[in-house]
Amino acid sequence: MTTHSPLSRSRRIAIGATAGLALALGAPLAASAHVHVNPGTASAGGTETLAFSFSHGCDGSPTTALAIDIPDGVGNVTPAVQGGWSITRELGADGVPTRVVYTAATPVEDGLKATVSMDVLFTEDAAGTTLAFPVTQTCAEGETAWTQIAEEGEDPHDLDAPAPLVEVGAVAADTGHDTAAATQHTADEDAEASAETADAASASSADPVARWLAAGGLAAGLAALVIVLVRGRRKA
Repeated sequence: MTTHSPLSRSRRIAIGATAGLALALGAPLAASAHVHVNPGTASAGGTETLAFSFSHGCDGSPTTALAIDIPDGVGNVTPAVQGGWSITRELGADGVPTRVVYTAATPVEDGLKATVSMDVLFTEDAAGTTLAFPVTQTCAEGETAWTQIAEEGEDPHDLDAPAPLVEVGAVAADTGHDTAAATQHTADEDAEASAETADAASASSADPVARWLAAGGLAAGLAALVIVLVRGRRKA
């Protein structure tokens, strides 16, 4: 029969509790070790500012660069210049970026949160689809490719290195141009109405003067006629 001292039993309990705690904490940390995109939704035909964030390195190694691949369904990309990052772009034949690489001026330590962003124009053809933006995270030692895409029926949360996803909704209502045009049309109508009112007022103020001048001229003519007639009678 084997006996265990109270000390060895206490040590086994402590080791087991530590291992359990590590597993309990490790699972949520592993689940949160992703590159996230915010917002995760956009409207087709519209431009949305997408922010890609992370708060981890590659197995503890600090992050030196983040490369984001641009999927089909994107009409244009304008990376946002921000302190601490330099930006390079790979352009397609149509001039639209196919990849944007953000390089950190100083490696981002594991456990620190960092964000890069870009303005993305979604084409109208992308309405009703989900677009993946694969990201390659390069570190001082190693790299992680956040490029996995869930198959039909598969839960994206079960993936080890999922790509950030953006759900593209219906075509955005283009109210900006219509509103501007309507505002301009209203302004033009107001200006035209004001001009007509001014002309009418000017005409109204000018008519009495013209009438008085005409009346004065008529009176002067009648007076001259009377004088001529009177003088003619006296001579006769």
